[in-house]
Amino acid sequence: MLSLKKSLNTHCFSSIACKIVAAVLFFNGPLNAQEKLYPNTFPLSQVTLIDGPFSKARDLNIKTLLAYDVDRLLAPYLKEADIPARKPSYKNWEGLDGHIGGHYLTALALNYASTKNPECKVRMDDMVAELKACQLKNGAKHPEWGVGYVGGVPNSLEIWSTLKKGDFKAYRAAWVPWYNVHKMYAGLRDAWLYGGNQDAKDIFLKFCDWAIDVTSGLSESQMQSMLDTEHGGMNEELADAYQITGDKKYMVAAKRFSHQRLLTPMAAGIDNLDNQHANTQVPKAVGFQRIAELSHDDQYTKSSNFFWETVTGNRTLAFGGNSRREFFPSVAASTDFVNDVEGPESCNTYNMLKLTEGLFREQPDAKYADFYERALYNHILSTQHPEHGGYVYFTPVRPRHYRVYSAPNEAMWCCVGSGMENHGKYNEFIYTHKKDSLYLNLFIASTLNWKEKNITLKQETSFPDEEQSTLTITKGSAKFTLMLRHPSWVKEGTLQIFINGKAISYKKLPSSYIGVQRTWKKGDVIKVIMPMQTTIEQMPNVPEYIAIMHGPILLAAKTATEQLKGLVADDSRWGHIAGGQKLPVDKAPIIIEDNVSEIPEKIVPVEGHAMTFSFANEKIINPEKLVLEPFYRVHDSRYMAYWMRLTPLQYVNYLDSIAKIETDKLNLDKRTVDFVAPGEQQPEVDHAWRHENSRTGSNADEFWRDAYNGGYFSYNMSTQGLTDLLLNVRYQIAATAGKKFEIYVDDQKLKIVDHTEETHKPGFYHEEYRIPAEMLKGKQQVRIKFLSLSGKSTAPIYRVRLVKSE
Repeated sequence: MLSLKKSLNTHCFSSIACKIVAAVLFFNGPLNAQEKLYPNTFPLSQVTLIDGPFSKARDLNIKTLLAYDVDRLLAPYLKEADIPARKPSYKNWEGLDGHIGGHYLTALALNYASTKNPECKVRMDDMVAELKACQLKNGAKHPEWGVGYVGGVPNSLEIWSTLKKGDFKAYRAAWVPWYNVHKMYAGLRDAWLYGGNQDAKDIFLKFCDWAIDVTSGLSESQMQSMLDTEHGGMNEELADAYQITGDKKYMVAAKRFSHQRLLTPMAAGIDNLDNQHANTQVPKAVGFQRIAELSHDDQYTKSSNFFWETVTGNRTLAFGGNSRREFFPSVAASTDFVNDVEGPESCNTYNMLKLTEGLFREQPDAKYADFYERALYNHILSTQHPEHGGYVYFTPVRPRHYRVYSAPNEAMWCCVGSGMENHGKYNEFIYTHKKDSLYLNLFIASTLNWKEKNITLKQETSFPDEEQSTLTITKGSAKFTLMLRHPSWVKEGTLQIFINGKAISYKKLPSSYIGVQRTWKKGDVIKVIMPMQTTIEQMPNVPEYIAIMHGPILLAAKTATEQLKGLVADDSRWGHIAGGQKLPVDKAPIIIEDNVSEIPEKIVPVEGHAMTFSFANEKIINPEKLVLEPFYRVHDSRYMAYWMRLTPLQYVNYLDSIAKIETDKLNLDKRTVDFVAPGEQQPEVDHAWRHENSRTGSNADEFWRDAYNGGYFSYNMSTQGLTDLLLNVRYQIAATAGKKFEIYVDDQKLKIVDHTEETHKPGFYHEEYRIPAEMLKGKQQVRIKFLSLSGKSTAPIYRVRLVKSE
């Protein structure tokens, strides 16, 4: 610090050096904005991580963040404002330009607030200055719709100018415009909230005014129709604007941006999440909670609470994640968790933790901290590569599959954006306070500087490698109630608390807080001992699959490091999916045990290795030398996170029934060159979906799409340069009977499909149509189109694949 001050007083060798010096000198304590916007939480600057897995992850994340090119991140905003960009924007996820920039701004602000890193401050301030120029230029150039706008959405002019008039054609043809700009709303808010940039606050509020203005002419039905398209957490941002300013117009707008299709049934205690795109729903609920917190509206309170309860209680896997192929499965479709490789999405858990934090602010219940802890250790911490810092999109639980990681300046996925933020706020929920109570929520090595009480507290622990945590008052004296969490995973009567070496008694049960009120003073030592047990958890709705937990920690086993295709993703459109070979589930390790309750006793610690276990169970089929360890330590490997558990009789029957089915599935996957699931949002967007007179639905938990009365739908599909391909289409027999329609490849007719003579029967089946080589020669992709005849409809189409010959 002294050398930096001297440099400032003498000579700055470069502008960037001057900015870094200024950023260091700027930081002078907590930002009151954090306490105003989020009561009962501590400013990030008051909680410091001590050496451990979380501090290491944060430091690695800062290094990763600083490897990104700010000029390229800014390019989409400059382009839409008609300001020359210094460098081209990142190409990955074309059509969603600008969505990463807001996340990046938030990440810089979080890490600056937590660590005082000066380069984070410099980059943040530079971005805000450029965004301010964009906002001014948009307003000057497009006064009829652009005053206050600062977004990187491609084709902003047409989208927003027509939407303001109630014309949604350009809006619906674009890739989730409100979702896109929501990231910048959050980034600007956070640059002020955590980074202290006043310009960011002004830009944010003007941006909120723009959202109100551009939708002011829309009726309620038009607003709800607009909100049918994924729109992020726009209601949350507008509610925050209300909290910042006190101006009721923002709360009115927040409620107008709340999707009744989710709000109303959730408030009534009705779970309507089956087959819904998961991360479209979670941010809505985050906004519902924020509105409830600030306006005390009972409908929003009931809705956000029930949403959290049903997702965490019925739809969440052992590591805290939810969804498969980005959608919430129904009960019957939950086997997809095992069958598919697109497991829970990291963004979902990022947003579920936001919702959890908000609900805890309203009502500090230990159940929220229990979920938070589980999701933080097992999912969020695990989604960062421990060496190069790459981020994870999907976490498969298919036996013996693997995950892929991003690389800086490539692979600009949504989960890269949320990942940038995740590892910068590990100090956010360790401690909270309410009136004269201090809550210890998480057992993470850290120090708390509670300035309001003039108290400094140090927590020393290597949890989960040890089953205890020690808190020491290192400064000050004050009377308050220390609320010590009794985790749900600690058996009743086994938690021990010592104050200055003396055991205290308590009457609380697991998943509660134990309050100790006294005048605390420097030198007081609180020791919490929390014995962990090995337990078994069944997969929701798929009880034959189990997870092995030790305390709140998911234990997993590495199985192989071969065939990890795309382990570090490139810029390809589907690089976020672990596209390597699927291994047969019937050949994976299977636990043969009559009694599930007896499995934990057959899992034993490995001497000399913390949180490491082995099976003392000779009944595991397809045994390998398997070692169980925390899932967050499993990287660069195929793994077992869920295990099939069968009785001996079930196992015999299973082998008879599954082998051929599994072989057929894997053979089709192996032949597949490209694949699209009609009716599912993300796969259709990924394949540049076009349509006219088309509709969607679901049957037997599978989505479908059809076209009617001369309408069509089409997709761009990759050929990988191959010319010996077939089109594989999945139909439902009953819905196909009596249908006649046409299929085209790049506007050349491939097939007239005639099912007019077929009868109604149950079940699904596949048809394959060979594509002439001349339709494929010299092409990396083709457009597959399904065309209905005049006055007729196509059959419902459930799956479309380009496949190689057998």
